[in-house]
Amino acid sequence: MTADEVIRVVVVDDHPLMREGMRALVASLPDVEVVGEAGDGAEALRRTQLTRPDVVVMDLHMPGTNGVEATRQILRAVPGKKVLVLTMFEDDESVFAAMRAGASGYLVKGARQEEIIRAVRSVAAGQAVFGPTVARRIIDFFAGGVRVVPAAEPFAELTAREREVLGLIAAGRSNSAIAHELGISLKTVGNHISSIFGKLHVADRAEAIVRARRAGLGGT
Repeated sequence: MTADEVIRVVVVDDHPLMREGMRALVASLPDVEVVGEAGDGAEALRRTQLTRPDVVVMDLHMPGTNGVEATRQILRAVPGKKVLVLTMFEDDESVFAAMRAGASGYLVKGARQEEIIRAVRSVAAGQAVFGPTVARRIIDFFAGGVRVVPAAEPFAELTAREREVLGLIAAGRSNSAIAHELGISLKTVGNHISSIFGKLHVADRAEAIVRARRAGLGGT
């Protein structure tokens, strides 16, 4: 991009206040403009296809299609666009899942306003940008200190046990069958299911099964 071009941005976050805050942040800047907003990953894809922004500022944990999958879909549908993740989560699974999906940058909410704007400009210019704590995780990984969830493993926000439980739910197992198969108590199964529903923002078992089967779980 040339110095006098306006950077067009789509803001994706399920919290309206966060979207409004981002819009207010760039309103006074001559070289950045918010051209669209979305509250979930599916809407993010539609807005990106409609407005063709330079940068998508992407939250990760949202109802429906999460930010990792939305990033993957956007970059597949609209090649050449840039995604800057702005999220509350800085755990290894979230960071590396976003990177594998193709994100060009990763900041944690709470970053200073000037840091966010600098990251938007840098990502638009084709650079990779990571906040200090995220950069440290990446350095540690290349030094051999971090275990990364394999690329093929869906639902990075879930623990390994929760993914196992979700797979069994998708395969049609009852809670008692899951407890027997995994050698855990019914209460523990219930706790895992409650955690899964919360992390995936699903309302019930049927919705969880649909999400899991779309991701390839429960096929056996």
